[in-house]
Amino acid sequence: MKKLKWFSAMIALTVVLGGCASNANQQPAASGSGEETKPAPTLTVAYSEGGTTMDPAEANDLTSDTLVLATYDQLVTYGVKTVDGADVANTEDIQPMLAESWEVSDDNTMYTFKIKSGLKFQSGNPVNADAVVYSFERVSKSSSGSFLYGMADIKSVTAKDDSTVEIVLNKANHMFTQIIAMYTFSIVDQKLVEEKGDDYLKTNAAGSGPFTLEKWDPASEAVFQANNDYWQGAPKLSKVTLKFTKEASNRVLLLNKSDVDMAIEIPPKDVAALQENSNLTVKSNASNRILFFAMNNNVKPFDNEKVRQAINYAIPYDQLINDVMYGQAKEMKSAVASNTPGFTDAGYVYEYNLDKAKELLKEAGYAEGFSFDFTLGSGFDDWEYDAVLIQAELAKIGVKMNINKVARAQFLEQQKDGNLVSYISKWTSFVNDPGYHLGFLLYGEGSSNYIHYNNAEVNKLWEEAGAEPDQAKRNELYMKAQEIITTEAPWAYLYEYNRVVGMNNKVSGYVYYPDEVLRFYPLSKEQ
Repeated sequence: MKKLKWFSAMIALTVVLGGCASNANQQPAASGSGEETKPAPTLTVAYSEGGTTMDPAEANDLTSDTLVLATYDQLVTYGVKTVDGADVANTEDIQPMLAESWEVSDDNTMYTFKIKSGLKFQSGNPVNADAVVYSFERVSKSSSGSFLYGMADIKSVTAKDDSTVEIVLNKANHMFTQIIAMYTFSIVDQKLVEEKGDDYLKTNAAGSGPFTLEKWDPASEAVFQANNDYWQGAPKLSKVTLKFTKEASNRVLLLNKSDVDMAIEIPPKDVAALQENSNLTVKSNASNRILFFAMNNNVKPFDNEKVRQAINYAIPYDQLINDVMYGQAKEMKSAVASNTPGFTDAGYVYEYNLDKAKELLKEAGYAEGFSFDFTLGSGFDDWEYDAVLIQAELAKIGVKMNINKVARAQFLEQQKDGNLVSYISKWTSFVNDPGYHLGFLLYGEGSSNYIHYNNAEVNKLWEEAGAEPDQAKRNELYMKAQEIITTEAPWAYLYEYNRVVGMNNKVSGYVYYPDEVLRFYPLSKEQ
């Protein structure tokens, strides 16, 4: 073992003394003077959807992920940094959570985690090494999270004693700790689940997190109560209620009237009006959620690089950013978002230039243009506006874009088949790293590489970067890959979304995370 990454006697001491030490997160204890302790405030948040599961290994939508993170802890977590006055997650800064320390072998393939002593699940059962092994095994077998288990390159997970877990990787992977900090790798109360049965986790919580689940009805609301025995100290909110409100206009109305304290997924067109309400604060953070115009590289004429480049020159970028997104987005200039470590816009030359587009089409042998099918998945207003605007511009260079609108579920199925000619799609990389992002989308064997982009040099750069422990050298490899991809233009880059959250001025503690999931524990509310 060569590296002792995290060990702090002060941290351990804090945990041991957690029951009696003063903690900023704890509620004031009764003084014994006869005065009643003022209850902690409650918080209500408007969400669009009600979620599908409480099971950490199977959660795969924004609300389900939120439910999980409210009730579970992970071995490690992300740090927080301040950017332009806003608190944002620093996903490169991995901090202890249930693990108090870990060591890494000289070849970076074996991690040995030491679990903090005295920690308990909400049931009262101890948090131990067996529970960690059990939780990771569940992920390896899950229908939703197993791909992350594979991306983490985990070979084996073994309990060496009651508080020590050894995780062996198939090969060195710089993203390993970032991946296991995700909600998917939440540590589950093995004893409770074995008593109740595995289906118990679909609708119930079995974690050690800051909130306990009181109620979850996906059609109406979810209610969480503070876990006052939480090992990091009781939450500053006594109760959190999620109101599932599908219509965006209703979420905006509820927030404007102060009927809810926070609202997410606010339409770009409503941001300016909300900002005029002096009772509200609207956080609009640059996210790593991207939108791109995908072209199937195996299908004519998109198997021709010049055709794909021509499409890039025909995109009305300013209209998309200003008229469709009302400025709540920025132009995308690489296959990865600009706030991703290792981002580069090298090789990006595209601007709205129909003459250049026509010139490239002529060089490609399509001087008279062509016709192609475009599949539009329902559910996102901006996608529809984008498609219509792009269709109009392509018509000016002799290219006919046939828009076929399908239901969202049908679109996703067709996309997975890998036979769509072209479409618009979004992507959010939960692990804010080029390896994660490119590995899914543009690596030749990427599981979400539905457009069949396959460049041998890009593949080699991605593989070399994955095994490179030095971040600066790794980023150089990822940058070179990005430059090649941008030049070959398998996509037309559209924009990077802002993550917009509206909240009453009484609410504080909001932290933006790249996975866009709200964490309730840092939040507080003025009474």
